[in-house]
Amino acid sequence: MTALTFLYVPGDVPARFDKASRSGADAVVLDLEDAVVASNKDEARSTVAKWLAACEPGQVEIWVRVNPGALQDADIRAVAGPNLTGIWLAKVESLEEIEAAARILDSVAPHAELSALIETGKGLLALPAIATGPRLRFLQIGEVDLAADLSIEPGDDGRALLFARSQVVVASAAAGLEPPLAAVSVEFRDTDAFAADTVELRRLGFRGRACIHPAQVAPARDAFVPTSEAVQEAEEILEALARATSGVGVDKNGRLIDEAVARSARRVVHYARGRP
Repeated sequence: MTALTFLYVPGDVPARFDKASRSGADAVVLDLEDAVVASNKDEARSTVAKWLAACEPGQVEIWVRVNPGALQDADIRAVAGPNLTGIWLAKVESLEEIEAAARILDSVAPHAELSALIETGKGLLALPAIATGPRLRFLQIGEVDLAADLSIEPGDDGRALLFARSQVVVASAAAGLEPPLAAVSVEFRDTDAFAADTVELRRLGFRGRACIHPAQVAPARDAFVPTSEAVQEAEEILEALARATSGVGVDKNGRLIDEAVARSARRVVHYARGRP
């Protein structure tokens, strides 16, 4: 199963933990960072650790976003355990930060994975190195923090963030990581607008999306799961190329197709088969 929807839950609101795991999201992200005020950090860490130790996640992935800096090591060690899928590292700016977190996981959660959130200009410039980090499954952009750091005003169309978004897509592909996860949106009432925005992010090369409200889960998934029409077209392309007597074929519309076209078609079929 390919995880496409990652639902954030504040780490100091345990009443929402079980609800989130039953929301239909493919993954739950228990947040110890921005969603928790400084005075509640210790309590949130303890609360998340206790729930993680006792939960039965089934097929739902359980991630924890930890605090950067002085709290990070304690956060990781506290939540480590067999039910933990992995750790989201906030405000990553260097490969060394990934390596340090991976070393901790080596001893306390050997199975756990990592994801790095790029939220500063420094982190953006270090992307090629960060993407090579150990245990790293996919990258993300913390777009609100990044926009603030760069003095960007994103606007409704997100064009001001296009450079950063494309950078993380390129770095992910170059390092052989999964495609990056699309960032959160505060739009949860207008699900049509949210869905349209998610489709645009898919076209840019993102795969899956972080959500802050259960209402976003279904439209986010639908945006990334290929339609039956898209799958049929992809299969026809692959069949046409297989029949070709050279490395170039012709599809049903008379357009030339080659291995590059086939790669995209295989990806569509793969994503369709991996539908949760």
